[in-house]
Amino acid sequence: MTNLFNYIDRPSPIHRLTGATKFVCLLLWSFAAMSTYDTRMLIGLVIVSMILFTVGRIHLKDVSFMIGFTLVFLVINSIAIYLFAPFHGTEIYGTKTYLWGLSGRFAPTAEQLFYHFNYILKYLATIPIVLLFVCTTNPSEFAASLNKIGIKYSIAYSVALALRYIPDIQKQYHEISQAGQARDIEMTKKASLINRLKSASGILIPLILSSMDRIEIISNAMELRGFGKEKKRTWYMGRPFTATDIAAMIGCAMLILLSAYLAHVNGGRYYNPFI
Repeated sequence: MTNLFNYIDRPSPIHRLTGATKFVCLLLWSFAAMSTYDTRMLIGLVIVSMILFTVGRIHLKDVSFMIGFTLVFLVINSIAIYLFAPFHGTEIYGTKTYLWGLSGRFAPTAEQLFYHFNYILKYLATIPIVLLFVCTTNPSEFAASLNKIGIKYSIAYSVALALRYIPDIQKQYHEISQAGQARDIEMTKKASLINRLKSASGILIPLILSSMDRIEIISNAMELRGFGKEKKRTWYMGRPFTATDIAAMIGCAMLILLSAYLAHVNGGRYYNPFI
């Protein structure tokens, strides 16, 4: 069964960070990566994100489906940008350098290709951190950490339930799919893509109904236990912040300062090698 978003319990320095620390670092890292088009910084973020992915002991096979899905989306998005705005890069960098002696509306320019390169770097710098956060953060511990930094515990618990429910939905889909295959509904690669999509769409109704039933059961169980009655609650998975947590958040906050400094040096968000 293909893993989507799921917690993977392995011993690593990333796993030992609290959920709140990883969440804050994710926000800071993403903001730094999305707020700059400085190629030097983006390349550095890509390299560091790959290193952190290795430190977290997350293997490519664990997230292969999500990486493949993201890459397909990235390719489609890049093609759409080029088709609808083939000279967006030339407008940003202020020059127009045609390549290979070609000219015309869709002729490639160095500025446009450089813009697309930076656009792809943004994804490559952010996606590994998002996957790392999901795969190394225990939902219960994450909820406890969110509550510790001031978020209402009912909201924190809702987030934890959502993260826990993703693998449950995945498991239910797999079970319904196998039941359908036992009734001669072909959903493997032997069937055509259209037939597989039709078969997959037929799973949605029983999947939605079973999900609604599980939601009602969980809601009733929480209500019977008086969830939300008190203003505070204790957490079994709660952990205190350590020096490593503080250092990680300070390090990610420095990325924001670096992005602001490069914007000041470059005279804007874009690093322009064409001037």
